[in-house]
Amino acid sequence: MPEPLPYKLACLCDIRDEQGRILLIHRERSPNKGLCSPIGGKLDMHTGESPAQCAQREIMEEAGITLPLDRLHLGGLIAETAFEGAGHWLLFYYRVLGAVSSVDEVPEQTIPEGRLAWHHPDDLESLALPETDRKVIWPMIIEHDGGKNRPGFFALHIDCTDPAGISWRVEESFPAS
Repeated sequence: MPEPLPYKLACLCDIRDEQGRILLIHRERSPNKGLCSPIGGKLDMHTGESPAQCAQREIMEEAGITLPLDRLHLGGLIAETAFEGAGHWLLFYYRVLGAVSSVDEVPEQTIPEGRLAWHHPDDLESLALPETDRKVIWPMIIEHDGGKNRPGFFALHIDCTDPAGISWRVEESFPAS
């Protein structure tokens, strides 16, 4: 029997500016090296950090924005089995409610993880994205967006074990209110 893969807990943070653009990192580190991903990172399990506290911390560390917890909306739970063959992930997807100022608060810049840049949602199709993001996660985010209303919620399981391609199922889906 093969060795079990480690299970990691992390958050993804969807930050939008006043023009509706999404803040992404053009990653220079694994995972997803060479690809564009939202801000995010692993929960600090040594301190008992909650997923929302992790999102708040990662947004501060990577984008330099201090946000109150009530601006973070849990929009999705994403379980990825055998991502990159290296481990299982449970991702808490948070949408920042309301716009942040792209020029004043988060200029395009290089941080240790890569280059932060703002992208229009229509540009997602042409960006280098992880396969799971392109095929599953971003379509679910867009479907549950809500526009000016509160975003909805989804729960997904993505299976990356088959070398021929990923498979997935939606386990819960609640539209935007």
